[in-house]
Amino acid sequence: MMLQLTPVEVLAVLGGLFALVMVWRASAKATRRASEAARTSVRFMSLTGRVVVTAAAIVGVQWIVIKHPGNEGLLLAVLGVPALFASYTLTRALTVTAVDMPQQKKGRRR
Repeated sequence: MMLQLTPVEVLAVLGGLFALVMVWRASAKATRRASEAARTSVRFMSLTGRVVVTAAAIVGVQWIVIKHPGNEGLLLAVLGVPALFASYTLTRALTVTAVDMPQQKKGRRR
């Protein structure tokens, strides 16, 4: 059995394959961009969560010591040490340590 195709049919098949490849590449790029955006927002939410948990722990310990007075040194330590942790956490949260730039194709430019 011999398959006979006209030149128009061959061009139509090649054009369809070309269109399929182009759609596949475009969807891959869109997926990559969406995953990068999601990764960036997860980093921010993870940092926010750590800040909230740390603040809750600090407030809890301070509340216990303030409600049971008696030792001035302990009171100063409980108020001073968490203030150092809070300042460190806030400094980390408000400092930009890395800039996420989209990766570009590596190649030679002329």
